[in-house]
Amino acid sequence: MNRFEGKTVLVTGGNSGIGLAAAQAFAKEGARVVITGRDAGALETARATLGNEALAIRNETGTVQSARELARQLTDAGIRLDAIFINAGTAKFAAVAEVDEALWDATFNANVKGAYFQIQALLPLMNPGTSVVLNGSINAHIGMPMSSVYAASKAALISLAKTLSGELISSGIRVNVVSPGPVTTPLYGKLGLDADTLSATAAQIQRQIPLGRFGQPAEIASTVLHLSAPESAFIVGTEIIADGGMSQL
Repeated sequence: MNRFEGKTVLVTGGNSGIGLAAAQAFAKEGARVVITGRDAGALETARATLGNEALAIRNETGTVQSARELARQLTDAGIRLDAIFINAGTAKFAAVAEVDEALWDATFNANVKGAYFQIQALLPLMNPGTSVVLNGSINAHIGMPMSSVYAASKAALISLAKTLSGELISSGIRVNVVSPGPVTTPLYGKLGLDADTLSATAAQIQRQIPLGRFGQPAEIASTVLHLSAPESAFIVGTEIIADGGMSQL
C-alpha cells in the first residue's frame, strides 16, 4: 500500500520507540517523513532508515519557544504537512507523597504544554485534510499506582483531541488519540525506577494484560497510520485504545 504517496508527515520524538516505528511505517507507504528528537546521534541513525528525502530536526518539546522554532525550520524548508504524530513526551512514575513540583512541571510541560503549542505553531503549515494524532496512554483510564502525574497529563491530551477537533474541523483538520497499553520501548527504562523495581513492575504489569505480553511499537504504529489516512476521514476527536485488553479487566 502507498496511502501516503506524495504526503509529508511529521513525527515528534521520532528517533526511537513508537515514534520511530511510526516514522518507518509512514516512509514505507510513500511519505516524506520529518522526525524530531533530542539526541542528534539517534536522530541521524533514525533518519538514515527513512529514505533520502527524510529530514531530522533536533528539537526538545516542552516550551513555546521550541514549538515555534520547529515551525520556523519547517517553514524555511518549504514544508507543508498532511499528517502529524505528536509523540514526544516523558514518563516519570512516583508515589503521591514523593511527587514534587519539578516532576509535575517537567511532565506537564513535555506531555501537554509542548503538544498544545506545537499544534498551535504548526497550524499555518497544515494542508486541508491534515490528520493530527496524539500519543495518549492507557494510564489515563486504569488508575495505576505511582502514575498520578503521568496519567493526568495523558488525560489532558485525550481532552485536547475532543476540544481541538471541535475548533479545527472547519479547517479540515482532524485530531485523534491513540492510547497504547504497555509497549516494549526504551521509555520503560526512563521511568526513574531502579533495575529491580523496573523488572518487578514489568512482570506485574504483564500479568494484567489478557494477551499475556507487552505490545510492539509496530502494532501502535499501524493504528497511527490508520488514523492519519483518508480511510479514517469520519473519525474525529476519538481515542483508540491499543492495550492488549488491559483496560477491559
